[in-house]
Amino acid sequence: MTTLNLSIDCVILGFDDDQKLKVLLIKKFINNKNDFQYALPGDLVKPNEDLLAGGKRILKSLTSLENIYLKQFHTFGNPERTKQSKDQSWLSMYRKKPEERVVTVGYVALVKMEEYSPQASSFAVDAEWIELSRVSKDLAFDHNEILDTAIKYLRDQIDHKLISNLLPTKFTLSQLQNLYEILLDQKLDKRNFRKNISKIDIIKKTSEKQEGVRHKPAYLYTYGDDSFVSQI
Repeated sequence: MTTLNLSIDCVILGFDDDQKLKVLLIKKFINNKNDFQYALPGDLVKPNEDLLAGGKRILKSLTSLENIYLKQFHTFGNPERTKQSKDQSWLSMYRKKPEERVVTVGYVALVKMEEYSPQASSFAVDAEWIELSRVSKDLAFDHNEILDTAIKYLRDQIDHKLISNLLPTKFTLSQLQNLYEILLDQKLDKRNFRKNISKIDIIKKTSEKQEGVRHKPAYLYTYGDDSFVSQI
């Protein structure tokens, strides 16, 4: 009987001043010749370990990142997902039984890149932010599929607990619309956007306005529940 292993793979998407989404990838050697490939930060879950706790442990052990809100978005269970020769080569270096089946759970996060400085450790020899359009089509295992699924999840279901991590505590509707457009990869009509945002109860208009701007200062908004924004 084949043993079923469980792993976690983390899709950490970063947002910075160049207004482009980037994904955090680790580099790992796949043989003793120093051939390498890129992968999402991921590893096996320990016996009796909580999934979310496992995801945080794995992310920290491979990239040093911690205190990040992770959201589970999908499970990947194709029996052939670890069977490619390059993946078996890497598994043979780190697993006693590389042929065993591995089902993985995907977690996604959105972060401000300026607040995190990834440092590779464990079997990761490097950790770097890579623009989505420049990501290799030959990531480890089924990580291209996992990344694509995470992006689709974000675009199909805007999660304000996730995107609040990318905004200042108080923000303008223009800032929020710009973030939506980057996530959705499309331009949005200003009037319709603001009409739709007005229906979201957790986004609250304050009495404050922008300061130090040349144009007419805009009102500032915030997420009404502080615990909603700060919870990790």
